[in-house]
This record gives sequence, C-alpha cells and structure tokens, in this order.
Amino acid sequence: MVATTAEKSAQSSRETAFILWFDEVKSEDVHLVGGKNSSLGEMIQQLEPKGIKVPTGFATTAYAYRYYIKSAGLETKLRELFADLDVDDVNSLQKCGKKARSLILHTPFPQDLQDAIAAAYKQLCTRYGEELDVAVRSSATAEDLPEASFAGQQETYLNVQGVKNVLECCHKCFASLFTNRAISYRQNNGFDHFEVALSVGVQKMVRSDLACSGVMFSIDTESGFKNAALITAAYGLGENVVQGAVNPDEYFVFKPTLKDGYRPILRKRLGSKEIKMVYDVGGSKLTKNVRVPVKEQEKFSLTEEEVLQLARWTVTIEEHYSQVRGRYTPMDIEWAKDGHTGELFVVQARPETVQSQKSAQVLQTYRLKETGELLCTGRSVGSAIGQGDAHVILDVSKIHLFQPGEVLVTNRTDPDWEPIMKKASAIVTNQGGRTCHAAIIARELGIPAIVGSGNATEILLTGQEVTVSCAEGEEGNVYKGLLPFEVEEIPLDNLPQTRTKILMNVGNPEQAFSLAAIPCEGVGLARLEFIIANFIKAHPLALIHFDELKDEAVKQQIEERTKQYKNKPEFFIDWLARGIGSIAAAFYPKPVIVRLSDFKTNEYANLLGGKQFEPKEENPMLGWRGASRYYDEHYREAFALECLAFRKVRDEMGLTNVIPMIPFCRTPDEGRRVLAEMAKHGLERGVNDLQVYVMCELPSNVIMAEEFADVFDGFSIGSNDLTQLTLGLDRDSALVSHLFDERSEAVKRVVKMVIETAKEKGCKIGICGQAPSDYTEFARFLVEAGIDSMSLNPDSVLKTLLMVADAEQGK
Repeated sequence: MVATTAEKSAQSSRETAFILWFDEVKSEDVHLVGGKNSSLGEMIQQLEPKGIKVPTGFATTAYAYRYYIKSAGLETKLRELFADLDVDDVNSLQKCGKKARSLILHTPFPQDLQDAIAAAYKQLCTRYGEELDVAVRSSATAEDLPEASFAGQQETYLNVQGVKNVLECCHKCFASLFTNRAISYRQNNGFDHFEVALSVGVQKMVRSDLACSGVMFSIDTESGFKNAALITAAYGLGENVVQGAVNPDEYFVFKPTLKDGYRPILRKRLGSKEIKMVYDVGGSKLTKNVRVPVKEQEKFSLTEEEVLQLARWTVTIEEHYSQVRGRYTPMDIEWAKDGHTGELFVVQARPETVQSQKSAQVLQTYRLKETGELLCTGRSVGSAIGQGDAHVILDVSKIHLFQPGEVLVTNRTDPDWEPIMKKASAIVTNQGGRTCHAAIIARELGIPAIVGSGNATEILLTGQEVTVSCAEGEEGNVYKGLLPFEVEEIPLDNLPQTRTKILMNVGNPEQAFSLAAIPCEGVGLARLEFIIANFIKAHPLALIHFDELKDEAVKQQIEERTKQYKNKPEFFIDWLARGIGSIAAAFYPKPVIVRLSDFKTNEYANLLGGKQFEPKEENPMLGWRGASRYYDEHYREAFALECLAFRKVRDEMGLTNVIPMIPFCRTPDEGRRVLAEMAKHGLERGVNDLQVYVMCELPSNVIMAEEFADVFDGFSIGSNDLTQLTLGLDRDSALVSHLFDERSEAVKRVVKMVIETAKEKGCKIGICGQAPSDYTEFARFLVEAGIDSMSLNPDSVLKTLLMVADAEQGK
C-alpha cells in the first residue's frame, strides 16, 4: 500500500518531534521512543480496551536526544573518551563513565527542547492537577529486544514534581545512557554506543507508596515452564522489588485453567517485606525507605482476587505481544496498586529475555555427587551449580577487588555491579526475591544465584571455598568446600514413541516445573507424604483439635506455622492442595496419579502433635496404614481434609487430570468403604471424570484382582511392598535384606498374573515402584508382560524410554 501525502507528512513530523504522547506510539516505534515507552503506548492503545489500566504520559524522542547531542557538539568529545576504554578494566570503565556523565550533565538542554518538555508536563498537570507527581523513566532505543535485556541499565526517578524537577530528571536520564553498567552491557553485547539513543518517559505516578507493587512474569523464571505466571509483591513503590532490597511475597498462577474461569493459585509464599519505599514528603529527597510494621510483614500484600486479576492481565499481555511479534513472547511486567483508589495498574512491560532464548531441544541437568556442611540457604535462581572462593563485598566502590571465578557475596546488587557479575562463578545475596536484579542478571549470565539468604555476608568468609547449589529445588544451598558435581546434557529431539507409556515419579512440588521438561506421559506416582512432612509438618488431627493439644511447645510451633489461618484445618487443605496442584499443573493435561497419605503410625507420630493421636504398634509396616485409616472413626475427620484438598485442586483450580490412588487396600470391601468416604466430601468416582486407582502391593490385590477391578479404575504396582510381602521379609532388616529382590521369580509371577487379570477386565495397570528404575532387565520383563505404563524416577526416564523402545521392537 502506497502512503498518502498526509500520512507521509504525519510520519515525518513524528520523526522530528521532541515529544510524543504514549497514545501516539505503538510497539513498532522503538526507534522513536525506545522499548519501554513504545510498549506503554501499545498497551494504552490496544490493551486498555481489554480492561488493563496503564498510567498515561509522554515521551521525549530519540530525535530530541540526538538533537541535543548534535547541537551541543557532544559526540566528538564522547568518542574521544571512549577511544581508550577497556570495559574489562573496572577502573578504566569507572573513569570513562564518570567523565561521560559529567560532560552531559554540565551541558544544558537547548531552550526549544526545555520548552517542549515543560509544555507537555503542564498539559499533564492540566489534566490531573497542579504539580502532578510523575515517574521519569529512561527508555533506550535498543532496549527490551527479545535477544537482549537493557532493563535497569538507565535511571528511573519517582515522585517528581514541578517543571524544574522534571527537566532535571530528564537531563539525568540522558546522562544515564553512560552509566558504567550501560557502557559495559552495550560493549559486551555488540551495540554501538552512538547508535543507541535515549527517550525519557514521563508517566503519571501510581500511589503504590500507599499500597503495594511488584513484578510479574508470564513464564516461570527458573525452569522456563510456560504455563505459570509468577507474581511478586511488596509494600510501597516498586523499586525495592526490582532492585532486590526486599524479599517479596510470591504467587504462582496456572494460566490454562485461569483462562477457563478457575482460580488456580498454585503457590503462595510470604516474603519478609521489611522495608518499603515511600514519598519523602517535605524531605530533601524524592523518596525514602521506612520500616514496615511486623503485623504488616506477616500479611500477604495482595488479596487472592488481586493476584488472579494480575495473572489474567499477564495472560492478556503475553497473548497480545505474541500475536504482534508473530511468535511466542513471554513477558516481564511491572505493576502497581494505587493506595488512594485501590486500582491496579501496569506501569511497564517488556519481553522476557532469558528462558525464551533457551533451546528446548537439550535437557541440561546438574547433580551434586555428595553434600557437605551446609553454611546458608536462600531462594535458588536457575538450576545450576557453581563454586569457587567466596568474596564478600558490601560496597560497590570495592568491586575492582573482585577476581574472575570467585563467588560474589553481597547484600544486594543493582546495575552498578554488572561489570563484575559476569566474572562470578555464582552469586549469593542477603536480600531479594526471584525477580530482583541479582536474579535477573544471574539468569541472563547462566550462573547460579541464591537470593534472600538473610545473612550470607555474615556467615561466608572472603577466601573460603564454597559450592553454590541451585539444583535441589526452590531452596538454594551454600556448602562448605568444593564438592564434586556432574552436568548431564541430553538431546530431546528424535526420541522414540513407545506403546508402553513412560511416566515419572515426582515427590517435591517445587521441582515439578523443572521436571516437566523431561519428555514423559505424565506422573505415575506423587506421594502426599512428602508434601505433609516437608511443607505442612503438622498432624492433621493436631490442627483439627488444636485447642486440645497438651504439649505447649508443639502448640506454639503449630501456631507459628498457621498464623495466616484462623481456621487451622484450612492450613492443611491449602498447603496440600497447592502441593498437589503444582505437580498436576506441571504435567497438565496429562494424568497425574497422586497416592493418598501412607504414613505408618510411627511416622505420623513424628509430625507436630502426632504423638497425642497415634497408637504404638509393634509392626507399623503391617499395621494401621493406608486405606484402613481413611474410614476409621479415629481418623476419618483427618482423611476428610485430604479429600477437600483434592476437591480444591479439581473443582477450584480446574486440574481434573489428578487421579487419586488408594494405598495398602487389603480387600475390595475396604476399597468400597474408602470410596464412600471420599464421596461424602465431593469426590465421587465417575463424577466430573473422576477416576480412582488402587495400589497393587499386597498378595490379596493380585489374588482378588478381578474383584478390585470392579471397584477401581486402575492398578499401580508398588514393587517394594509387593516384593517384601511376597517373599515374607522386612526390607529394612539387615539380617534378611540380601534376599530382597524384585527380580525374584516369585515376584515376577505375581506381577505377570495381575497384569493378565487387569487386561482381561479392561482395567489400566502400571507400575510405580523402584524396580524398573533400578533394573533394565526388570523393565524389559514388564514390557514383555504387556504392562500399560511404567513410572520411573526422573533420572531413569530417558534411558528406560530408549530401552523400552528397543524391547518393543524385539531388540
């Protein structure tokens, strides 16, 4: 289409304008107003009609910046400064950056540029009120490209009021194009210093100093899992979250069922939120940090409805930018809540630049070969392992002392630290959450980081050899010494398809998103015991009968763990549901088989408050466990909590791929009693596609397989218990443990028998025990016996998949 004369004239005037309003620009105008400002314009024009609120404002243009540089004769002087720059020499970088910024700050704006900025600000004031408070943000013309993250390279100023102050902050933003970190970043990423221009966005402030703010991603920042939105939140203005000055609240929301109208908040983690940034009313600065009262710290800064609203916006923004760019584009978004009106706003949005660039065809797994003395912990960033000499640096002025390959240990980082971060083998900070500066840069550099440790700078010593492991879940660990570890890279393209479905055993919900990258057909075994023991830690009856607890110390511990809940059983339901939901979401819509609790009495007694409610048994392995508990009058009210957690996962979160499985079910009649108990609490087999499986781990399950098949939808063979009960031995006894072997002919015969019976009854049958993970010959036997599926430990999935493919082809 040929542009008309009027269109050409309008475009020409845009190219030579000093000021463009946000509603005049779109995402393709990065060359005019930078990535940040063009994105704001895109959202105001395209997404406000869809309900997303974005504060308005205007931008100085790239033309205005170049006009200023040219009219003041600055380019020649700047080029002379950069002629001898060595960005790897921290002293050279600092010297060059300081001179460049000083040169700009001591060169005033041309009068016509000053007049244009002043007029635009006054127009904003006319719309919203005199002396309007605004945010003044830098927006470089090369920033926010999907291939490179310029986030935080230039300056931002909040609570700016008055023409004089707006002009001063715009001038400082121009100078910040030459901060040390920006110079280093451009040089290392191949950007010409003089091809990049700077636009300044002047945006109406959202009074989040009176409420809260934060960052959200439309992708899991650690694993690259695409179906979860991560939202972080803290009190006050958002700079503290971005810079890592606070440990924020964190929320994960599952996007696919959110879009279907469900409320799938998979995880909620309370942050400490010790300080908040507010307006410095009557003070000498624009903003200041103040302490947050302890009672406020102990509350979540967002309601669940607000979390869901932000998650919906995240989905809408991601879908829009993916459509605009013609490819999947996960987004990094800043949001704020106005304390006056209670409204939520999006104040920035840019493409995520780390996980979206990774190859999905190679699975890289780090694994410690041994553990050592644990020195400190925090939030893990990434899944790698790094090691070296620790170097504690508390002030950015000392970064020139840092040596390549050391582990950087500090309070928190900001962009001024970037010149040495790229030299670090790992990073450990006292403060920050998963969306703070240190976390973002560590991901971009591909090095492990542990943030929010609280006291790493006090515990770790400069020169001390340490290993930083982010390969063990959401909690990162710093160990003493240089521990051995291995890195495995597995290509994922051209994997064979097998008749026998290969599933995975998943215990820890915090690892589920990462494990979902391993090709499999779902989860064959998720154990509730792991969630209860590691996250809930309290006996369900101790929560139900909290006021009757006799041990005051235990009572205090439970009170501390449940302080967010007036109704203590709700704590159990919520945490169990989130654990189940995280695993179910990671593999959705593939089946996720979750075994109901199967603690023995001695194990239940070890939970907080458990001793008061558990009998003592001589042989707990063969005692009151599994199905026999669920309908017993002494435990059924506790089992009700499990049922309500499953119901929350299926009905509230929309994760109907969850299949509950009954363990240690001795008779078909017992199975029917358990199903009746489940139905009382809204889990009725066959309703809303609910299937219920049973563990096949007792000889009675094999002998009466036909009858069990009439009660349940499927079997899962538990080879550990089936082996010990077939051979009549205690696998934990050193005296007879040498006889424990799933490859025993007796065990193989009962396994083959139950597979044949299940097939005759048209009932699904798989195995979730240890045997096929440990012994390839046992896995081959299962294939030959015609089993439907095998559920394996994560590290056995791919090797067993290849073996199964060979076995099915008769190799």
